[in-house]
This record gives sequence, structure tokens and C-alpha cells, in this order.
Amino acid sequence: MTTSYSTLYKSLIQASKKSHFNKGTWALMASALACVPAVAAETELATQDDMPVAYFPKITVTATRTPTAVNNTIAQTRVIDSEELNTYKGQSALDVIKRQPGFTYKQNGGMGTTSNFYLRGYDNKSILVLIDGVRYSSLSAGGASLNLLPADQIDRIEVLYGASGTSMYGADAVGGVIQIFTKGANVDESSFSVTAGAGNNDHYLYGASAQIRNDNGTSLSLSASHNETKGHNATLVGFLPNGKLANNTDDDGFKSDNYSLRLNQKINKDLDFSITGLYSESETEFDSGSSSAIGKDYTKSRQKNGAAQAFANWRYASNSNIKLTYGHSIDESDTPTEPSLFKTKQDQFSLVGQHQLPLGIGIYGAEYLSQKLDGYMNIYPEPDYIPTKFDYNPKDRKVTSGFLGYLMSYNNIDIQANVRHDNYSDFDDKTTYNLGVAYHFTPEFRSGINYAKGYRVPTFNDLYYPEYDNPDLSPETSNNYEAFLDYSTGLQSTRLTGYYNKVDNFILSEAPTYIPENIYKAKIKGVTLSSDWNIDNYLIGFSYDYQKAEDDSGKGNDGNYLPNRPKNKGTIYLGYQLPDLNIRAEYEYVDDFYGNIENTNKLDSYNLVNLSGNYQLTPALSMSARLNNVFNEKYVTSTGYSTDDGTNFFTSLTYTWK
Repeated sequence: MTTSYSTLYKSLIQASKKSHFNKGTWALMASALACVPAVAAETELATQDDMPVAYFPKITVTATRTPTAVNNTIAQTRVIDSEELNTYKGQSALDVIKRQPGFTYKQNGGMGTTSNFYLRGYDNKSILVLIDGVRYSSLSAGGASLNLLPADQIDRIEVLYGASGTSMYGADAVGGVIQIFTKGANVDESSFSVTAGAGNNDHYLYGASAQIRNDNGTSLSLSASHNETKGHNATLVGFLPNGKLANNTDDDGFKSDNYSLRLNQKINKDLDFSITGLYSESETEFDSGSSSAIGKDYTKSRQKNGAAQAFANWRYASNSNIKLTYGHSIDESDTPTEPSLFKTKQDQFSLVGQHQLPLGIGIYGAEYLSQKLDGYMNIYPEPDYIPTKFDYNPKDRKVTSGFLGYLMSYNNIDIQANVRHDNYSDFDDKTTYNLGVAYHFTPEFRSGINYAKGYRVPTFNDLYYPEYDNPDLSPETSNNYEAFLDYSTGLQSTRLTGYYNKVDNFILSEAPTYIPENIYKAKIKGVTLSSDWNIDNYLIGFSYDYQKAEDDSGKGNDGNYLPNRPKNKGTIYLGYQLPDLNIRAEYEYVDDFYGNIENTNKLDSYNLVNLSGNYQLTPALSMSARLNNVFNEKYVTSTGYSTDDGTNFFTSLTYTWK
């Protein structure tokens, strides 16, 4: 028997001798095969009964807004699956992201403390975070609090690198897009599980999850967990002349209650309905507060974070569908010293469709986004802090958008093109676009280029925060270029990506005024090399990032490195994988970097070795473990703060009834 496949299908059917996918993964692959655009055949691919088991590369929806094999996307894309996430129990989404190629970060201490992350030279204000397609961020600070989202409530994470996401998702995606998917997308059978874990610094996790499926097209996933640690002393302190330690030497604890939900209901063969949600309520201790004379504790901040959506999906023809979605997200931070309370609410309506064309697939959509921010300040001195509301002016922003996309894989060519128009209530209209093309020299080897126009509006704090505002700020605009070589087989996937970005009206807040300014220009260029191998149960891989992000303003700091962007970063890992066992050792190097635009505050390079693993002890009982910073490296990612407490570990057990 002989069957013909398109180029995109052939990328999904590469031979491999072994397969370690679970049932949920196979279900995702099967659904992706049904959605991937089927275009004209290039060559014949024989399928025989004695062929090896099929190897499926990872699938992404973030890079194209339709299921696509990663090795057919143009812009660099990475998928972090549930198996890898299992080794991060008790940790946050930031702990997962900061170890990926292209990412660096800074953090003011341990779990739950203030943090920032960077991708290709852009900070988190320029990296769009979606939870099941819903925008999630703080309108005041601008970025998303990945440090407050629990890894144990997440099914997978997809990362789209570079600015092509701007023309698909709008502003704030100049540096890339991170999409977080909650658990329960592919429930194949009913089950119930409980998890308990412990680590150093009195770190404890316990939780439960239930998955229900019936023959009427209903599947339900519910999950809840509690995560708590006493933490470590985040403030770097010295000794006083009397030999005693200086102030702020207490441990900084963190605790959170976390919940996720996914309900899928199949109405008929063409229509289904879903509800999803991820919510976290947390409390973080910090060192700069105090206890007042009236007994109130001003050393803790409290947060509420999450997103929920409801959507209906209608398949009206083969490989053609329309999806109607309403989404809502929140980000609340209550810090009892200055500043006090910020409440972000975002409501999003979207209509997105894809339509099979004679050649390729067309993607279209319209979106309406309403963003609202309320702020409160403590204007009275200690001990009688009184939260007093102040108005951002304006305190809301409305964005109406429309976009078109085209995706094609024909013969030896992959093409992706997108254009988007956004109408902002407080800024001028903006049209962004991207165009990428790749050529397959062989079925395994290809090369491509991509251009994207980027756009980012200032945050509400940049524009209106009292005494530190600049209402005259202009949005950032950028030109982003990317070129790559990619070689993928059933055993390995290797990609070399080079990028060059020119940013106009780059926004930066620095001492001594900390008032944000458009420094007019920034220039970012870099190279990422990543390679992942799977040979006879052995997992071997490495990544290397070279990045030069600098002030190109022509002013006093012209030519200086942008803060918190190390020039070099590298990772090497070695693992061993069986159906019931997955262990991995990882070495990471992060180069020197500067903590300020004047390049006078230099932070030293550091080396980390981490171990992780999962083991299926019995058919019902599994264990996950992680040992970070094996050699007790002392390092700093934010001036004056200890990022971790040296060598640290966490292990957990999960028991499942089916």
C-alpha cells in the first residue's frame, strides 16, 4: 500500500524505533493530524506493516494560531511538555522558563519575590503571556508574574521567539509569546490522583486532581494544590561593628493556593464547547517592611492571579473552523508599604477562524480587548498606613483589532504571513505584519528567513504613576529580522538562529530619577544554537546563546549594554529515558552582565548544575525529584539579593486511581 502526504504531513511521520508517548500525547498528535493543512503531495511515502513506530515531532498552536509541527514553523518555537513539567512540582512557571534557550532573568530573592525575565534582549513588558489564549499581565508594571503561577497546574508551555507574534496577537509581543495551557485538554479516561511533596527550607506541597470522561462527549479536569515554604534570607547583609548581623536577616516565606479547571463538551461531531481556568492566591514575605506599633504586619504582600475563558468551536468544513471566545484575567498585588494595591482586569472577546484554501490555509480574526487598572497608595506614614485610591488618567484602555494570516507548505517551501491592525483608545492606530519563508533542501534540512514589525505601548506606570510618570512617552516600534538553518530527523533536532532587531523610542527607567524615557534607539543582535538528541533511550542536548543588546541612542550611554542582558549563556544536558523512568543532569552557564545602563554595576557570571527525574514506582505510584545548584554556587541575579539558598531539593509522590 502506498500513501501520499504533504510536506507538513511528512514532518509528522518520521521513522523512529521507539516511542515513549502517553495516551494523551497520542491523542494530541491525532487531533493535530486532522487539523494540519493537507496540500499537494510532493513525493510518495510508503507505509508498510513492518515499518518502525512513527515518530511525531512536537505540535504548536501559538506560532501560527493553528496546530502545526514545530519543524514546519518559521520563527523559532519551543514546546515544554507535561513530562518535563513533572520535574518542576512545587516550583513556578518562571523556574521552568528561565532554563530555556534565549531566556535570562533576575529575581529579588526566592519563590514568589519580584522578578523579571528577558528574551532576545526584551524584558517581560515586551513578552506577551497567554493562559489558554487569554492575555495575562499587570497593567501597572506591564509584565506577567510567571513567578506566581504554579508549574503543577500546567499541562504544557509553548514559546514563540521574536516579534512575529505582534502581527497575530497585538502589542506587547515584540520579544515573543509564552502560552500556558492548563491541564485536561486530552482526558482519555477517568482518574483521581493525590500528590504530596517536600523539600528543604520547610517546603511542602500537597494537592489533588480529578479527571472525568464519559461516552456523551464530556470531559472534566479539576486540580487544586497548596504550596508553602519558609524560604531563605533574600537580602545580602554584612556584620555590624559589634559582630551582630545587620537588619533584614529573617527568612522570606511564600505560600499559595492554586486551582485549575477545564471542561470540554462535545455537542455533535462539528461543535464543541469548553471552559478553562487557572487561579492562584499567594502571600510573599519581604525584607523591606516592618511591623507597626498597632500590630499590623507590613512585611508581606498578597497576590491574586489567573485567567479563565469560555469558547465554542464550530467545524464547518474539512480543516475549517470558527472559534468564539470570551476571556477574563486578573492580576492583583497588595503591598502594605508604598506602593499599595494594584488591580488589573482584562476582558477579551475574539472570533478566530481558519479556512482550507486550494493551496494552504487562511487564518482570520477580530478581537476586542478592555483593560482596566485601579491603584491605591499609602499616603500616610507608618504605623497608620491608609490605602488611598488614586486615579490613573485614563485608567482603562480599549483595543479593537482585526488580523489575517496565511500558512502554506507546498513541495519544498514553507510560508507564513500575517497582518494585523489595532485601534487603541489612547494611542494612534497601528498596523503590524510579518513574512517568513523556508526552503527544504532535503526532507530533513531547511533554511529560512523572517521579518516582523514590532510595536509596544507604554505601561500605565510609565505614563501615569505619581512622581515617576511620563505622559509624553511614545510607543516603541521595531524592525526584527531572523534567519535560520534547521536539521531534523527521527533522532535529533538542531537549529541555528540569528536575529537582528532595531528598536525606536526604546523605553527605559534608570537612576537617579527612575522616570521612564524614550532613549530613542536600541540595537539587539544575537545567535541561538540548540540541539536535542534521542539515541537508544539517551537524551543529549545543548543550547548556546550569544546576545548583544545595547543602547544605540547616540547619547551619553551610547554603546553600553542594556541592563540584565548577559552576552553569553549556555546549557548542556544528559538524560536517560525509559517508559517508567526519566532522569536528567543539566549544566548551565550565565555570563557577566550589568545591572544598570551606565554599566557601572557588574554582576558576576555563574555556573549551575541541576538534577531531575521521574520514576513510575508502580502502575499507580510515581515519584518526581529535583536537586538544584548541586555544587552550592553563590550567585546574584539582582543587586543586593540572594537568588537562592545554595543547594536545594524537592521531591514528590503521586498516587493515581483509575
